[in-house]
Amino acid sequence: MVLFVISYLYNKIRALKRTKEDPEEFYSRFKIELEKSQSWPGPFLFKFILKADSTHLEKLQSFFKDKEAKWKHKSSSKKKFVSISVHVDMESPEEVIALYQKANKLEGVISL
Repeated sequence: MVLFVISYLYNKIRALKRTKEDPEEFYSRFKIELEKSQSWPGPFLFKFILKADSTHLEKLQSFFKDKEAKWKHKSSSKKKFVSISVHVDMESPEEVIALYQKANKLEGVISL
C-alpha cells in the first residue's frame, strides 16, 4: 500500500511540475494532493537528482538532520548524476512542501 501511495504521489508531482504555473499555485495544488493521498503523520519518499560532483549533498542531508531518514544513492550509467531517494516519516503536507522549497533553492538540485 505504501509503495502504491509513493508511486501515485511521484507521478502527481511530475505532472504538476511540468506545467508552467505560479509556484504558489503549484504548492497549493500539491498540498491538496498530499492531504488526499494519505493520513498524516506518515511516510514520504523524497527524490532528488544531483550532478555527481555537486557540493549540495551535505546541504540536502542537513534538511533531514532531525529525522530518521533512510537514504539511497544511485549513480547514472555514465556516473555524471546521482539519484537520491529519502524515505522519512513526515508530520504534515506543509512539512513536505517546506523541505521541497528548501531543496529547490539549491542550484543544480532537481526535485522529483
